[in-house]
Amino acid sequence: MNKPAVVLLGFVVAVGVVSAGGAWYTGKQLEPVLQTAIQNANKELQTSMAGVDGTVALELVSLDRGVFSSTAHYRLKAQGAVFGEDNPNPELLFVDHIEHGPLPFSRLVTLKWLPVMATSHYALEKNATTEKWFAAAKDVSPLKGVANIGYSRSVNGNVELLPLEFKDDKSSVSFSGANMDFDSSAEGQKVKANGYMNSLKVAVVDANGAPFEADLSGLTVASNLEKSTFGFYTGQNTVELTDTKLTVGPQKTVLTLKGFEQKDTSETKDNNLAGRVDYKIDEIGYQGKPVGSAAMALSMKNVDVPSMLVLTKLYQEKMQPVQAAAAAGQPVPELQLTEAEQTLAEANVNQLLAAKPQVAVENLSLKTTKGESKFNLVLDLAKPTTMELPPVELGKQMISLLDANLTLSKPMIADIAALQAQAGGVTDPKAIEQQSQMAAEMVSGVAVGTQLATLVGSDVVSKLHYANNEVTFNGQKMTVEQFLNFVMAKAGAVSGAQ
Repeated sequence: MNKPAVVLLGFVVAVGVVSAGGAWYTGKQLEPVLQTAIQNANKELQTSMAGVDGTVALELVSLDRGVFSSTAHYRLKAQGAVFGEDNPNPELLFVDHIEHGPLPFSRLVTLKWLPVMATSHYALEKNATTEKWFAAAKDVSPLKGVANIGYSRSVNGNVELLPLEFKDDKSSVSFSGANMDFDSSAEGQKVKANGYMNSLKVAVVDANGAPFEADLSGLTVASNLEKSTFGFYTGQNTVELTDTKLTVGPQKTVLTLKGFEQKDTSETKDNNLAGRVDYKIDEIGYQGKPVGSAAMALSMKNVDVPSMLVLTKLYQEKMQPVQAAAAAGQPVPELQLTEAEQTLAEANVNQLLAAKPQVAVENLSLKTTKGESKFNLVLDLAKPTTMELPPVELGKQMISLLDANLTLSKPMIADIAALQAQAGGVTDPKAIEQQSQMAAEMVSGVAVGTQLATLVGSDVVSKLHYANNEVTFNGQKMTVEQFLNFVMAKAGAVSGAQ
């Protein structure tokens, strides 16, 4: 045997010895790693189910350990009224074929030679809860995936939902399948995920015989998150949907959306939380007619996290019996706080307000062919000297800044009115034009006539600014009391006219 061949043979033997030894070591360490992962998963499940009348828990049913591979079985158990009367205690069973590291065979054949502790090949198993799901997937596991567990406890892999076809007398589902890749650091401290679905079509008939159809296509999701010191995730999420078509009611009214996008970001600094979410729709259609485009942006900042968590937990605890009663068809109990809960709530509301939180509608808009209407709002809050104040005085101290601006485009109103006329069966172009112009003039006339707005060109504009106990409404300065009396009087006049 020549020297290169001897060297190669020696290398192969060495790799085999190292792999066998590493696989044996991995097998010995596997069960505590799985148990730790399950404990962490159950903590996250418990957090996500807070305030809901139900529980979800994951458990390791069995582990058959070998030298080079092991097989695990898991059970995901759910209980509670939230899961419905037909199946109040659903269970999902999973089988997991685990290749021991450091060099699992499935990674070697795909030229992935970075050592890992294990590679998991998991799949949903058939039981009473999932038998219809299996039937829709032509009796193969409709959910499966791969997870690579690193020696640092990091995990990466993918999860796949297989295509489904289902139909009965009252409903049908056609699903193209979906795939998501994920990457997580140890204990899920940092998580990234990217997923895609081609199409989903759902058709149902409700108890009253009214049909509903949804046709979704081109769904993309992406997340880049990190767990904060408070235990919840912050970061960026993006959801995009290329096309949506909804068909509703006996008349089969059709609403279409193209180019839907949602983007949200959040972060914590010290004890404060800040976040923003943006929505946009490139094209809205109604009954086959183009409506226009829409957008909305919401934001918040200076939200005190410790007080927010206390108030959220208290709310969830109080809502749980309400949800349980509603699910059981029983009378909903009245929400009441004990004296201790009242004291706790007041202390944390004060702490929340002391951080001077801000909420804002940065942009709410609807744009049609001829015009665009917009609304924005900024609200700054502050801690009052005491909560035991008359309502007006309490509001003056709690609100340190309020700035709101509304612009209604008369051409946009006319476009919407024309669309409504066409949907109502009006076909004469002159009649449609007349109705649309009447609607625009009516809105303009009521708003301007009551002095709740002014006319600027073809826009109906209303502006409100409050700071330092002074209100400026459409250019007129007044006290808070004068403004409230003015609005109540004008609102009464409008309701009386109707």
